[in-house]
Amino acid sequence: MKKNIFLLNLLLITFCSILYSSIYAQSISFTFDDGTLGDRPGYSFEKWNAMLLKKLRDNNVKATLFVTGKGKDSKRGKHLLESWNNDGHSIANHTYTHPNYNSPKVTFEQLKNELLKNDSLIKQYSNYQKYFRFPYLKEGNTKEKVEAFRNFLKEQNYKNGYVTIDASDWYIDSRLIKKLRTNPSFDINKFRKFYLEHIWNRAQFYEKISFELTGRHIKHNVLLHHNLAAALFIDDLIQLFKEKGWAIVSTKEAYADPIYNQIPNNAGESLIYALAKDSEKYEGKLRYPAEDSRYEKKKMDKLGL
Repeated sequence: MKKNIFLLNLLLITFCSILYSSIYAQSISFTFDDGTLGDRPGYSFEKWNAMLLKKLRDNNVKATLFVTGKGKDSKRGKHLLESWNNDGHSIANHTYTHPNYNSPKVTFEQLKNELLKNDSLIKQYSNYQKYFRFPYLKEGNTKEKVEAFRNFLKEQNYKNGYVTIDASDWYIDSRLIKKLRTNPSFDINKFRKFYLEHIWNRAQFYEKISFELTGRHIKHNVLLHHNLAAALFIDDLIQLFKEKGWAIVSTKEAYADPIYNQIPNNAGESLIYALAKDSEKYEGKLRYPAEDSRYEKKKMDKLGL
């Protein structure tokens, strides 16, 4: 009898521990924007794309590729979409040509057509998902444009492909490519260190605010780009989060978090940034733009990167 009670208590403790971990553990998912088709110093497009996919596969990570459609009807473009789709990653919409909706020159009708044109290209893939990510995370420079596109997304049964952790990985990648073109033997470990520290820093920033706003650890979604830096360093980034105690979840699981049902008044940037603006409690802590090359340039210059 005592043995049975002991086993029941042990099972209860184990169950509660698992439940607690699933609810309260810090967690992150990975999304990749654009879909770059170019060769890079020392790496053909096919090679570095395959490298990135293998590292995701080896770490059992299911991500989402928010793809821009221009050029994706080419041989390389089809290879990109097929390779990601066949590996079980979601394919989602990032417009056709990546216009900035905050620009007065970009109208609602233009962005609407951008979504529809790209949708016709990507909907043939089995892992196609109706998520839309605004280029540059800019959701409109007027209230009318913001509301018009939100209504359009709803009509099309699309959801906003929100980000909770934003970063400037694209800028690190651009400098990495420039450095390798001028110095192919440059030690990329220096870039790796900066890449990891930068994204971890931004994750901590947005995690702190999200916890203060919600009182819990949400399922985060980090915005990365489909580029050489990701191909070289994504496995190290995944390992870093694991070592810090974060769970790695699929983007499908992350987007099931109720946080992504929020509709902030301050549209644009990351979801956490927008909700923080709504709260009016972070005026001295939020910069605009939230993430940009200007914040990393001096640090990278000083390090010779």
